[in-house]
Amino acid sequence: MTDKLQQMLDALEDQPRLLVEASLHPVQGDRFQPTGFPDLGAAVYKRPDGTPMLLVESAQSMANRLEAVCWDDAKDEIAEPLKGLPHVVVDLGNTRKTSSIREAHRLNSIYIITDKVFRENLLTSIQQVDGGEVNRRALAKGVFKLDPCSLLHGVFFARKDIAGGRARLQRLLSSFIEAINVAPATSGGVKNETVDPTGVDALARYSGIEQKKNLDAAKSIPYPRTEYVAESVVAYFNLDLASMRGYGLGDPANRLLVALSIYKIVKFLEGGMRLRTACDFELKCLAVKRPEGLSFAPSVELLQELQSSLPNLIKDCDFGESPKTLITAPTLTEKALKKAREALKKAEKEKDVSTDNAAALTNPEGDAQ
Repeated sequence: MTDKLQQMLDALEDQPRLLVEASLHPVQGDRFQPTGFPDLGAAVYKRPDGTPMLLVESAQSMANRLEAVCWDDAKDEIAEPLKGLPHVVVDLGNTRKTSSIREAHRLNSIYIITDKVFRENLLTSIQQVDGGEVNRRALAKGVFKLDPCSLLHGVFFARKDIAGGRARLQRLLSSFIEAINVAPATSGGVKNETVDPTGVDALARYSGIEQKKNLDAAKSIPYPRTEYVAESVVAYFNLDLASMRGYGLGDPANRLLVALSIYKIVKFLEGGMRLRTACDFELKCLAVKRPEGLSFAPSVELLQELQSSLPNLIKDCDFGESPKTLITAPTLTEKALKKAREALKKAEKEKDVSTDNAAALTNPEGDAQ
């Protein structure tokens, strides 16, 4: 480990939290495309002083993006500096696979937690007694041994057979991106159908497969588009050091988790932030807000130091010769696929009926009757 990284870890040893702020700017021009939410659109709001704000990236989205930097998509395996770090890989058959780092619910992924052997080992490690208080230190130690990234990301075993659905660890590393003093930048476009913009030609040829709801797919359609400009865009990062130490994992584990967190932050900021097609940021400056006096600059050199030091920090935790857990998912058959499709179709129909019934009980003003 380099002296600089050693000093940084020492400086954080007794601190309650690490707060980092990164100033960002679009790599080209000033406009950027915000994240959108179903039925909400862009997440615009105002500060108490009236400043127009925009949530560019939510905490839940950033948690996934910080996990993504740990995975090498080209090789479809954990990133090189993190080799030896425990994680779970699931063989889905036909060369397909998934992992605890890529799954939305991490170790609680249905592809992982439904494996009987894995679940029994987890239950043993967390030392849970039915009906008793959740032993969070044991839970944290069990998760750490299986996948330290899940501990930083946070995990919720929302299952009755695991502590009655109460086995939950909050995020140790959280983040979000905000834009300050924003204004909309409206534009538009047209989906052009070059053969026949009216859609008549395509529908006449393929009427057997086109449904009424897909009529728009066959013709030219103009559409509006709203992007934003901002006085500034800031990415915020918060590492909860006090909660981490409260898990009682020991110094080697704590130092690995801190180094892994800083690696995720700097790798995300230096590795390219193309969040969406028209949302591509670059780092302008990086500042550590707490504790005072700590600096990540130059971040490129810090990233290099972390990449060279992480393998030894991982070894210090003694994860054993086989830190990677391998699970084979049940074989997928045509019969099982057909049954699953029918079950989902039935559930969707029941949901539609339930929604219609709820709407029938609501008057035109939207008040429940």
